[in-house]
Amino acid sequence: MTDLDDSICKGYIKMITNIVILSLIVCISLIFWIMSMTASTYYGNLRPISPWRWLFSVVVPVLMVSNAFKKKSLDRSGALGGLVVGFILTIANLSFFTSLLVFFVSSSKLTKWKGETKKRLDSEYKEGGQRNWVQVFCNGALPTELALLYMIENGPGEIPIDFSKHYTASWMCLSLLAALACSAGDTWASEVGTVLSKSLPRLITTWEKVPVGTNGGVTLVGLAASLLGGTFVGVAYFLTQLAFVNDLDISAPQWPIIVFGGLAGLLGSILDSYLGATMQFSGLDESTGMVVNSATNEAKYIAGKPILDNNAVNLFSSVLIALLLPTAACVLWPRV
Repeated sequence: MTDLDDSICKGYIKMITNIVILSLIVCISLIFWIMSMTASTYYGNLRPISPWRWLFSVVVPVLMVSNAFKKKSLDRSGALGGLVVGFILTIANLSFFTSLLVFFVSSSKLTKWKGETKKRLDSEYKEGGQRNWVQVFCNGALPTELALLYMIENGPGEIPIDFSKHYTASWMCLSLLAALACSAGDTWASEVGTVLSKSLPRLITTWEKVPVGTNGGVTLVGLAASLLGGTFVGVAYFLTQLAFVNDLDISAPQWPIIVFGGLAGLLGSILDSYLGATMQFSGLDESTGMVVNSATNEAKYIAGKPILDNNAVNLFSSVLIALLLPTAACVLWPRV
């Protein structure tokens, strides 16, 4: 067999594989639709989900995760976790989906941005910024749980943020947005501030200058980036509301979603930095000149105690922001 024939054969195999995968996806979405129709008929009070929504919720996360896996943004375990998170958020509410999409795409791009520079500064930098299931869990577990609770409370579909008419569902929507905006703000701060800041970071607890990469170190550039990251996620949620929610003219104003996203990103980054400065060990490895997160004989102590790792800090900060900010928002949110 010639090289040309071998190439044609591989092309046919790839095409057939894609057709088989697409057929399986369509079959899975139809099975889910039949199950939802059966449940709706049996219980009576459940709103059936359209087959198009099932299909979109299966196809789009599969395409996103496949692309992320090829570009090494996710490893195998991260891809599986991402599929679950993407499917549940997409079928629950398209505003959840777009917020997740903006967070994931922007964070992945920024993680790879100026990778060579970050490799010289970060002892734990991974090529392509590959995320595993633990990182997916810490960033996506809370939004997934909130999306499930939202579907139990309200059913799948988009609603306006209006505490007068949909108090519980609105609280859940803002809590989910806060968790994603918090994660986005922390990622933007870390990835942008590390590279663009011309001054050394300052430890958030003492305001002393510390080496780049120290847990709990903040810069003005990083704080501004966290505000932008959260705002970016808030804008995605807001625009989706404008596109898919029908009764916005008789509902509470939706523009505060953008402000809420920005605040969640900024406050989440600040809280993450405080937890990192107090509950994560930071030391300077004098042999490499890099900041390390575990105590060794060569590491000179900078700050923090070895209580939590970076993933746990991300999880705790997103949980706290997701609980506190919507509670404040329900008091301050404008009414009709």
